[in-house]
Amino acid sequence: MSFHQLLIKWYEIHKRDLPWRATQDPYRIWLSEVILQQTRVNQGLPYYENFVNTYPTVYQLAAAPQENVLKLWQGLGYYSRARNLHMAAQQVVDMGGLFPDSYKELLKLKGVGDYTAAAIASFAYKEVVPVVDGNVYRVLSRIYGISTPINESAGIKEFKKLASQLIDHNQPDVYNQAIMEFGALQCLPRNPDCATCPFSDDCIALSDNRIDELPVKIKKAKVKNLHHHYIVLQTPQDNTMLQERPQSGIWAGLFEFPFIESDGALLSVEFRDKLQQQEWWSGFRFRESVYNQDPIIHKLSHRKIHAYFWIVEIDQEIENGITIQQAFQKPLHILMHRFMSSFWNSYL
Repeated sequence: MSFHQLLIKWYEIHKRDLPWRATQDPYRIWLSEVILQQTRVNQGLPYYENFVNTYPTVYQLAAAPQENVLKLWQGLGYYSRARNLHMAAQQVVDMGGLFPDSYKELLKLKGVGDYTAAAIASFAYKEVVPVVDGNVYRVLSRIYGISTPINESAGIKEFKKLASQLIDHNQPDVYNQAIMEFGALQCLPRNPDCATCPFSDDCIALSDNRIDELPVKIKKAKVKNLHHHYIVLQTPQDNTMLQERPQSGIWAGLFEFPFIESDGALLSVEFRDKLQQQEWWSGFRFRESVYNQDPIIHKLSHRKIHAYFWIVEIDQEIENGITIQQAFQKPLHILMHRFMSSFWNSYL
């Protein structure tokens, strides 16, 4: 039995019942693929359902304010995906509301790369083009014993070529779903179920005891440490202040408390001095206390944020201030949302 036959046979027995597998609508397939990038299925599923219910068509998504899209995305991370999703929806509407029907044309949509274009083209249109994601890299590298790094150009080309040779030309959509599902359920990153694997007799990584070594990924940039002192303003009227982040960089377009950067922890006198140097600060009379003496650590791909939250009580009204309830309605990055939910849980 060939590779794709074994794989599809396994898939027919073990596949999960997921809503985007029951449709050939390119809009819903595209939504699912963007949401599931860097996201586990059980985490992404409720987001998919919320997007489909809130924006049943690409026209409704395209017409929505970006702030609303970001709010719906809140908690998924990698927010550039949400901004690209919104812009791509507007591109599709500009094309008459019809999604491109080929891999090459799909690549022209904002945020749609090789993997996503291949997934939509094969699932919606049955185009014979292989998907190659983290699950596929893991399965192929182990079964075929490939040590070429998956995050270098040589490895990307090698795996793409092999995947193109293995795909089932009669059922490219089923094959692509099958190999990703196999990596997600059977050939796991840690402790894969080799005992029941249909490829165990032919798996080079298993025979050579290299399961934990493959796939190979070269480590990239060093993680940068950032120390943020967030200023949580509070008035007697329960108003506060949030600022929108720039439209580029980490957490672009999301809201957070104003913050001060430093090289580490700050004493109260140091915090007061830096606070009064901020351009937006209006000479308020205030009392401050640090919420957490030890930093809350939030890890991003190339940054580690050490977050301190300073509770600053002021007697005056804040220009452009908002209520705490309004603050919760803004699209917040996950660090802000977790703090606010803990500190102001009575407002939820």
